[in-house]
Amino acid sequence: MVITKRGLVLSAAAVVLTAVTLANTGCSSKSLASFRGSPKELVDEVWQIIDKSYVDGTFNQVDWKAVRNEYLNRTYTSDEEAYKAIREMLKKLDDPYTRFMDPQEFRNMQVDTSGELTGVGIQLTQDEETKKLVVISPIEDTPAFTAGILAKDIITKIDGKSTEGMDTNQAVSLIRGQVDTEVTLTILRGSKELEFKLKRAKIEIHPVRKSVQKAPIGEVGYIRLNQFSANAASEMRSAIKDLEQKKVTGYILDLRSNPGGLLYGSIEIARMWLKEGTIVSTVDRVGEADKQTANKADLTDKPLVVLVDGGSASASEILSGALQDNKRAVLVGTKTFGKGLVQSVRGVGNGAGLAVTIAKYFTPKGTDINKAGIEPDFKVELTEAQKQELRRDRDKIATTADPQYAKAMEVLTQQVTGKTGNNKAESKPNAAPPKPNAAQAKPSAAPSKSK
Repeated sequence: MVITKRGLVLSAAAVVLTAVTLANTGCSSKSLASFRGSPKELVDEVWQIIDKSYVDGTFNQVDWKAVRNEYLNRTYTSDEEAYKAIREMLKKLDDPYTRFMDPQEFRNMQVDTSGELTGVGIQLTQDEETKKLVVISPIEDTPAFTAGILAKDIITKIDGKSTEGMDTNQAVSLIRGQVDTEVTLTILRGSKELEFKLKRAKIEIHPVRKSVQKAPIGEVGYIRLNQFSANAASEMRSAIKDLEQKKVTGYILDLRSNPGGLLYGSIEIARMWLKEGTIVSTVDRVGEADKQTANKADLTDKPLVVLVDGGSASASEILSGALQDNKRAVLVGTKTFGKGLVQSVRGVGNGAGLAVTIAKYFTPKGTDINKAGIEPDFKVELTEAQKQELRRDRDKIATTADPQYAKAMEVLTQQVTGKTGNNKAESKPNAAPPKPNAAQAKPSAAPSKSK
């Protein structure tokens, strides 16, 4: 996610910020001149950025100045040697979100937010404890989504190559490739090992889809937001304005399997729903907080229900947390992913990039959701059979055949009519999904995000 504000880019997947200048940390100008323009300069540039901005002032109990001496005392004969050393240096922080990207990997990251990419359509992360590669979610209408890859799946092999010790950048480089070429992913789902042979495709990402749904309370605006890419806020604004002109009685905002993206996009979108109140706070290593608030630019005050699940991460959690804490919306579904860290992403060296964890973010009520996630107001678990049925027939998504959507509609109906039902209810996962209403309008979107 990216927020370009006061010279910072705060992100989980990001675009370029101009390269930082080399700071002086007691190293003489003579010694700096000895490696200026060399691969060693890049190593020191990365070290300086971490030293000045990393969220943990103890550097995860690592003697960071000793690390600098260790790596600057080495000889580097190529950029590739410097890249390898930087990755080795950053591993000492034990933070999967602080990572170095060579020029190709950095271009890949920028593609993630541009709205178009070539690959199979999955968003990856590295589990902070196990170091395993975990699928945050597949992007809808992509090879991975169609094949049935799910959030929380663990990728153990790529084309037969073990992912043990592999970071997300390396994995992405292996998974992406030319259109119509194939890649085989070996997945661990629970105790079951599955193999998926996927054909790479050109993936155009339109983050917002909308439809008007028929309901007993009148017409309801359904908006599916599948990621916070560069055009998400403008598409969301257009969707809300269009649905307002259609005089809908309320809204269901679907953030299921939305892995995040641009942080400032989540703030802009929150302001479309909130008249006032805090949206998110970020706190850096010295405890300095930066608070983002609503600015009375809301587009509607009609009742709102938000759908979330385990694939709703990062920017999705900022938006849903803001709406929940400000009592602007009711959340339905399952607990969200739990990524509450903020990264600064910038260009370094000759076209390379660096993502650095610089802060934690908190919901308006001060909740730290990192590793914990956000609990919905109404928990509705789907069985494996229900998930597969919705995948097989996506026309059932956002109809009464979709148990989470059906609950959202029930809650929205209570809000519109002023009747209260069983608050904080929990739906039983083994219950059969209700039969679809033949009169129900079919949605233009299905739940889903990038590699």
